[in-house]
Amino acid sequence: MAVKDIPPPAKAVADKKDAKDAKDTAPASDIPEETPDEDLTEEDRALKESLETMVTVLKEKDSKLYMNTLELMCTSIRSATSSMTSVPKPLKFLRPHYESLRELYDSWPVGKEKKRFADILSVLSMTNADQEERACLKYRLVGSGGEVGDWGHEYVRHLSGEIGRQVNEPDINQAEKDALVILSKSIVEYDMSHNTESEACDLLMEIECIDVLEQFVDVTCYERVCLYLISCVPYVPEPEDKTLLKTALNLYLKFEVYPLALRCAIQLNDMDLVQDVFSTCKDPAVQKQMAFMLGRQQIFLDLDEGQFPEAEELTEIMSNVHLNTNFQSLARELDIMEPKVPEDIYKSHLENVRSYGPSNVDSARQNLAASFVNGFVNCAFGNDKLLAENGNKWLYKNKEHGMMSATASLGLILLWDVDGGLTQIDKYLYSSEDYIKCGALLACGIVNSGVRNECDPALALLADYVLHQSNNMRIGSIVGLGLAYAGSNREDVIELLLPVLTDSNSSMEVIGQTALALGMVAIASSHGDVTSTILQTMMDKSESELKDTHCKFLALGLALTYLGKQEEAALTIEALKVVGDPLGKMAATLVEVVAYAGTGDVLKIQKMLHLCSEHHEITKEDVKKGDKAAKAEADAKKLEAESGIAQQMVAVIGIALIAMAEELGAEMALRSYSNLLRYGEPSIRRAVPLALAILSASNPKLDIIDTLSKLSHDSDSEVAHNAIFAMGIVGSGTNNARLANMLRLLAQYYHKDANNLFMVRLAQGLVHLGKGTLTLSPYHSDKMLMSRVAVGGLLGAVIAFMDVNTLILGKSHYMLYHLVSAIQPRMLVTFNEDLKPLPVPVRVGQAVDVVGQAGKPKTITGFQTHTTPVLLAHGERAELGTNEYNPLTPVMEGFVILRKNEEMDE
Repeated sequence: MAVKDIPPPAKAVADKKDAKDAKDTAPASDIPEETPDEDLTEEDRALKESLETMVTVLKEKDSKLYMNTLELMCTSIRSATSSMTSVPKPLKFLRPHYESLRELYDSWPVGKEKKRFADILSVLSMTNADQEERACLKYRLVGSGGEVGDWGHEYVRHLSGEIGRQVNEPDINQAEKDALVILSKSIVEYDMSHNTESEACDLLMEIECIDVLEQFVDVTCYERVCLYLISCVPYVPEPEDKTLLKTALNLYLKFEVYPLALRCAIQLNDMDLVQDVFSTCKDPAVQKQMAFMLGRQQIFLDLDEGQFPEAEELTEIMSNVHLNTNFQSLARELDIMEPKVPEDIYKSHLENVRSYGPSNVDSARQNLAASFVNGFVNCAFGNDKLLAENGNKWLYKNKEHGMMSATASLGLILLWDVDGGLTQIDKYLYSSEDYIKCGALLACGIVNSGVRNECDPALALLADYVLHQSNNMRIGSIVGLGLAYAGSNREDVIELLLPVLTDSNSSMEVIGQTALALGMVAIASSHGDVTSTILQTMMDKSESELKDTHCKFLALGLALTYLGKQEEAALTIEALKVVGDPLGKMAATLVEVVAYAGTGDVLKIQKMLHLCSEHHEITKEDVKKGDKAAKAEADAKKLEAESGIAQQMVAVIGIALIAMAEELGAEMALRSYSNLLRYGEPSIRRAVPLALAILSASNPKLDIIDTLSKLSHDSDSEVAHNAIFAMGIVGSGTNNARLANMLRLLAQYYHKDANNLFMVRLAQGLVHLGKGTLTLSPYHSDKMLMSRVAVGGLLGAVIAFMDVNTLILGKSHYMLYHLVSAIQPRMLVTFNEDLKPLPVPVRVGQAVDVVGQAGKPKTITGFQTHTTPVLLAHGERAELGTNEYNPLTPVMEGFVILRKNEEMDE
């Protein structure tokens, strides 16, 4: 074979191609003035010569030839094709002449020719001009106008970018701004008709004219537009986030998709808007579907029977009256009605622990743990093996406050079953033992949690004990009322609880729990009386009283009233500066983070990280006897350090609270926590597991489980306690086998450490919450809506763990029952329009993010087909597997009503 016949190596060919592509895509300044003619094909050479001839004609004095030449140039540019990696040929060949053409343009007199010339220069500027000069936009505005899309998609995108930069210039006047808005509207119209709705939305957000979007959206693209607007909400500052939600809401109303419009109204936390959306819909079946959505969010509307013919049925649905019945029918379907005992969860026979002496010794601490586990595992099933047959026998195996929590666990077992549950609890209200009696009061509140009953049994039973002479009785009734009426904003309940804060007989514990109960009842309502009374109570307390660990619940109660209210909390944060240390700073930070919960606000997260970087150390200084000034100074330093430590713990939890709304923020928060664990103060390390619990409730991600598993063996006992509890929250209701095995090994490891073993048992109970059918995650409706009541309940338990030894391992373990507010079934149940169960095939798979994708992409992947009712794990989504029915809401979650597909019948 001759040498010349040997083909060049593949690498050489590739290098030559790369060099050519690099030349094509390089900026104007990097490309030589002339492209060597040898590299050009015959066709390209002809095009180049033709364009150069046109440029020569334009430089001549004969103005009659200008218009025809410009039109030829336009045609040549428009008909050119380009690829992802190369500039269109005409633009490339005209590059060397760009500057001379601009000078020529400046010398021409005003007229039609000059405007046409400006159009061509606008396109040429896309690849030639300096970005800061914005020549593309400048020439477009003085050009002849015409359809913006005639020059191709890349030109439209380039123009959009320059408009975005120009509109934010500080010296722009109103006339220029109006011209940009008119141009933007023509770009939006082009984008909408070419499946690039996201770019249209971005442009309108940039020029702050998102309200004009409605006139360009039609039935073919509104779904994609609304999805994009809603997904942008966590990434934009206030008040723009509310503007985006309102725009999406108006679009849904325009196309009569009422359930999704209602979702937007709920996310805005605007009750008037919720009422308007509900009233606008006239379809009774869709009204029922919306009532189910309101019930899930624990929002109750007073409906006028004249306006709503089926007002009674809608009220029942919103009140969650049938939640227990529907949940138990799911349990029967899954064949898990058989009650479990704690030993079924512990699986002690698998633990490789040698026991010394008799193995059946009763420990009050372990019996208390068993009471909690029994409650969590059989939660809402209405039956168990410890308390159902001979409850008193089991209750008396606990001591004092343990009896209270053990009795209250009955409320968990009978959860949501108001009529049947209260009958079973009633006998304990007449017990001679006060602790059992106050546990029964708490159980009454727990049973009513999330369910509204027109007879108000919780208020009737608990009201008499709110100002009882025994503080324990007060606690049982007050915490019970807080749980029963969480999120209801009921004036009668608030008026009943407010006097307890100012009553001289109330202990600090009672005051703390009352503030928290008030916060839960008036959650996210900025209730004036509640906030002012709690603030006044804080200001009236002495320094020694403010040091009490229960004082932090005063701050939490105040914070919950501003949940998600953002700027509205600013005045209260300012007022908290009057409250002395150690509570003032911690309370201000807590109010701030709760006000921005679930917003993903980056600036607030940065502020919290900055707080975590400060160093606070409680030092023991040697002070001479009698030196009062030195002693006072040492005490002040110690107080300031204690205040800083409490503030830092809240800041750590706050990062998770703000960032939990979307995946990206949660991922970034996780990275920050790994740094805080490595370099942070001991108090910060204690708070990190609690933050991880909030960040990933009922979502056992591998990296989070592994981090918590390491921390559960930490030398600092408080870090270990909090990490074990966090493992329970992260895996709650998932029956996660990996977590269950980790906890069994931990039980083995800590078999001689009563406190850690108590925590392990709690975590085991939480992982098997409701035998794996319930969740503590505050997010629902495709992770779009945050249940405020659930966040309040999680925070109640998590803030108690900031002082785990005094509260949870002391006498206030009843604080764990605040988790009840967050408990919800993670199921999908389908009904027909008469609300009769309707089993249909559904595909359940991992949810896929389809924001910004054109067409109708698949929303789930790796699916399996099941028949309803089914369980949905975190991150899973369901879609109907039959064309026989249409769901009345696009979000297949919770309770969904199906309507017969009439097209199928035809």
